[in-house]
Amino acid sequence: MTGAYTYTFADIRSRPVAVIGAGTLGRRIALMFASRGGTVRIYARRAEQRAQATQYVADNLPKLLQDRGFGEVGSVMATDCLATALEGAWLAVESVPEKLEIKTALWGQIDQAAPPDTIFATNSSSFPSRLMADNVRDKTRLCNTHFYMPPQFNALDLMSDGETDRGLLDTLLTVLPKFGVHPFEARRECTGFIFNRVWAAIKRESLAVVAEGVARPEDVDGMFKVNWRVPAGPFQLMDQVGLDVVLDIENHYADEFPYLPTNVRDLLRSYVDAGKLGVKTGEGFYTYPNSSDT
Repeated sequence: MTGAYTYTFADIRSRPVAVIGAGTLGRRIALMFASRGGTVRIYARRAEQRAQATQYVADNLPKLLQDRGFGEVGSVMATDCLATALEGAWLAVESVPEKLEIKTALWGQIDQAAPPDTIFATNSSSFPSRLMADNVRDKTRLCNTHFYMPPQFNALDLMSDGETDRGLLDTLLTVLPKFGVHPFEARRECTGFIFNRVWAAIKRESLAVVAEGVARPEDVDGMFKVNWRVPAGPFQLMDQVGLDVVLDIENHYADEFPYLPTNVRDLLRSYVDAGKLGVKTGEGFYTYPNSSDT
């Protein structure tokens, strides 16, 4: 089964986007696609996550439009029915936990329920889409679209699964900026894509100097902010992403590159085992009184 995956913005403007997953990144992805007046449907099994995700978009969309200077308020709904989320969608973005077995099974379900012309995109932080394509019948419709932390950080890694339709990739390169998202294409398969591969090295060394007792998280972050004049350092950013997610990513890198040091994963695991996952639990490397995903 092969669809046509080459679109202009005018072609897709009135069609919905399906976001599969309502966690920290899923709700932020939904926010960006709701910023041009269209419809976004969020799929999540837990009612609490669905409610939090739609509330996040409602709370943050007006400010996004004001700050960005273009766009219009779209509509967002959440559902626990995958077929409902996918109905009529031009794009399905998967953003579920960074575990390959979960993603592979889910893409089989999406493949069965989606219209034949829907573009498939995974927000995986480290896994090439090729590795989760076993149950996708038409592999030319699947690719990586790795979002960072929109609306604050709006670059995106775009990467083929090795068979992705060229027109599909060109469509995303052209259309995504209309939503305030800026794609950069990896020219060959790479674990970590472009920026995430660079970020992985920075993150790993930042964790190492803390694991070795050389510095505290606030020292590392403070130097980043003073030297590079950025609003947040590596440990603050890891807290925003979620330390469980960061650990999953590091475990994947370690599976592929066994020579990587274990102390950084041990440090992360100590926080995860203690339930200190970052902003979403109120404590990680820092504490967040009355925290919410802002």
